[in-house]
Amino acid sequence: MIHSLSFDIEEHFQVAAFDCPARRRHWEVLQSRVEKSTDTILTLLDSANVKATMFILGWVAERHADMVKRIADAGHEIACHGYSHELISVQNPATFREDVRCAKKILEDITGQAVLGYRAPTFSITKETTWALPILVEEGFLYDSSIVPAMHDSYGIPDASPSLHSLDTSAGMLWEVPPSTCQLGWTRIPVGGGGYFRLFPYSIFRWFLTKVEREGHPLVMYFHPWELDPEQPKMNGSLLSKFRHYVNLQKTQKRMTWLLQDFRFSPIRETLPSFSPSLDPQSSSGQRHEEIESCASLPSHSDSANNYTPK
Repeated sequence: MIHSLSFDIEEHFQVAAFDCPARRRHWEVLQSRVEKSTDTILTLLDSANVKATMFILGWVAERHADMVKRIADAGHEIACHGYSHELISVQNPATFREDVRCAKKILEDITGQAVLGYRAPTFSITKETTWALPILVEEGFLYDSSIVPAMHDSYGIPDASPSLHSLDTSAGMLWEVPPSTCQLGWTRIPVGGGGYFRLFPYSIFRWFLTKVEREGHPLVMYFHPWELDPEQPKMNGSLLSKFRHYVNLQKTQKRMTWLLQDFRFSPIRETLPSFSPSLDPQSSSGQRHEEIESCASLPSHSDSANNYTPK
């Protein structure tokens, strides 16, 4: 069985659990570490002859265009993580459309390739924000990978399907590619990556993944560059947020090497029944690129999220 491997390409200081207007205003002067840790990922994938999907933040792509080109030239799928790493719950339909449209344009201008996939920051498409799904269709996306079919304090739609499936939105069909979850008794737990991958011993985590595999569900795994950077500067936040972010970072690279040996992976787009490699930016998003002059007009966190309390 061939599974899907993905990475959310963002800076360590852009994690939603540590977000606040003051830190966001200092993004430009905080130490950038995304290129070094992304290069570590690319080396691991090249050594294992594995291609993956990279959900790249528009803000990062704007500042690291050469890195985006290297990722695309290595044969990995370029997908969209939005522009400003705003949770959808603090956006409205107009600002969300502008955010994803801007990010999609940046990525397609850099690579000359159609961007077909989207993943929301912190998987923030929930029952309250499903209004975002038809906007993704209208903006030329073929699939979304933002809905986690499990209970979590920050995200998730527990009764959503855990399998690849199509969604009929008011704007048309959209494929939904849920990150992997594992049914344990009456509950379903996320096992697609992130903190869970670092928290459990690899032998236990591998048992979860093989259980999902035995049930006939291809895996959809996700990671971040900062998870391979144990020397990153520490940020202030709640004890729970710091534990989730920093636990076992020093073990991620070795465990990822084992993961790449134990399972077969491909980019998400290659698992979709309707994938067509002939798609190009014009066929996926028409003339929308001409409507955007700059991303500078996007609202800042302090403008759009005054009532948001970081988790």
